[in-house]
Amino acid sequence: MKRVHIVGGKNHGKTTLIVELVELYRKRGIAVGTIKHTHHAHELDTPGKDSFLHRQAGAEPTAILSKETTAVYLTASESEQEYARLTPLYADCSLVLVEGHLDAQAPKIEVWRKEMGTEPVFTRFAGILAVVSDDPVEGAPAVWRRSQLESLADRILQLAT
Repeated sequence: MKRVHIVGGKNHGKTTLIVELVELYRKRGIAVGTIKHTHHAHELDTPGKDSFLHRQAGAEPTAILSKETTAVYLTASESEQEYARLTPLYADCSLVLVEGHLDAQAPKIEVWRKEMGTEPVFTRFAGILAVVSDDPVEGAPAVWRRSQLESLADRILQLAT
């Protein structure tokens, strides 16, 4: 799976950037998938419903299949092995954008906005290759202009190869 992680602090624009990139890549005819990483436990299923009860009983994987969407539930750990488990689902993608997961062993770029008033993540975590921002960023490994989406999209594709 060719993936690039989009990291950064809360409300710095990670999701907005990913949505814009996905739309741009799709217009270019590039198959792109996404993964949202979180440290929080989220119950995505409805407690008490059939699929929830299937999981509670120990079935794995458990899936919900409908006309509009399919969801597959797996018991996961915080390890890099989880990406390997997901790889077959992303086999047709030229690129997978992962929102978050600073500890992952894959290329990472940070989205940062000065107006949020927090220090860039790269100052605390090694391995971030560039900061995406239209603000000046002191000490950044590289700064890629947020307002130059086409150029940014090209650079991210290069990271994934």
